Amino acid sequence: MLLWLTDFLSGYISGFAVFQYLTFRTMVSVITALSLALLIGPWMIEKLASAQIGQQIREDGPASHFSKAGTPTMGGALILVVILITTLLWGDLSNHYVWLVLGVTLAFGAIGWIDDYLKISKRNSAGLSARRKYLWQSVFALAAAIYLFDNATLPEHTNLYVPFFKSVAIPLGVFFMLLSYLMIVGMSNAVNLTDGLDGLAILPSVMVGAALGLIAYVAGNSEFSAYLQIAYIPGAGELSVICGALIGAGLGFLWFNTYPAQIFMGDVGALALGAALGLIAIIIRHEIVLLIMGGLFVLETASVIIQVLSFRLTGRRVFRMAPIHHHFELKGWPEPKVIVRFWIITLVLVTIGLSTLKLR
Repeated sequence: MLLWLTDFLSGYISGFAVFQYLTFRTMVSVITALSLALLIGPWMIEKLASAQIGQQIREDGPASHFSKAGTPTMGGALILVVILITTLLWGDLSNHYVWLVLGVTLAFGAIGWIDDYLKISKRNSAGLSARRKYLWQSVFALAAAIYLFDNATLPEHTNLYVPFFKSVAIPLGVFFMLLSYLMIVGMSNAVNLTDGLDGLAILPSVMVGAALGLIAYVAGNSEFSAYLQIAYIPGAGELSVICGALIGAGLGFLWFNTYPAQIFMGDVGALALGAALGLIAIIIRHEIVLLIMGGLFVLETASVIIQVLSFRLTGRRVFRMAPIHHHFELKGWPEPKVIVRFWIITLVLVTIGLSTLKLR
């Protein structure tokens, strides 16, 4: 909305023309989102606490987590509200990618909100049944995949690009929809599985989101994309504004979520953030790079799959507890050590992912 206003005002005051620059609006979106999160955060924590919307702790979890019972949860709503407001203020609302990402993010957030609400109302950690959760995730993910496929006008929109290679582009055809579906649902659940310790999921989401924002800007610029030999996706650059909003909202939330957490993200935030990251990577055609940068999320998910398969096939567990961050807790690592070391791993993986832009 402010983009249109500043565009109008630039006809009278030339200084307002700076808001037409995507890089400037991205930086402003970070600052706006961070400011909103820090302002709204204390009020939301107070309201959630007074409403007794507290975290339910798994009975089979680490004993150190029992003290966290009752900590306000559903704090991911703060992230979603801030992202929505910031994007509406500084994003180009004529861009269909902006509305698609916002729609999918809010839809997955709604699934998470219902899941969190049921956990609180039933006073247990079960929440929405896995079947129903997966059903609604599938509905929204398939809708987004079909929309992107139907609106694809260039081969670049549906090709699969392999990092580190200049000219490896695999035409996916209708399988583009399958890949998109798997990325959105997979990343949504992967971030949700990672969200088990104070700040563990949000900072990696911010780091990956920042990298995707940079790639989106480059992919949406014909000159930069040609120079770096990556797919040019017209209009994709506007997603950097959403990524900027995600960065600011995530950092603002981390202010309250860092150890020891005053508020938890809940499924409302984790499912939404994962879906947003997956969808943005699809639009800018960097799915494999997302899997590299989000390697922590992949590792957490893989640990759960391995644990389940091993127990069903052999009756033995590979890890002391899954997801894997609980395994290290039970080995004696203090929670802050697990968190910071996993942050470091993500920083390294994001650096590797960004290096694929040049190493081709």
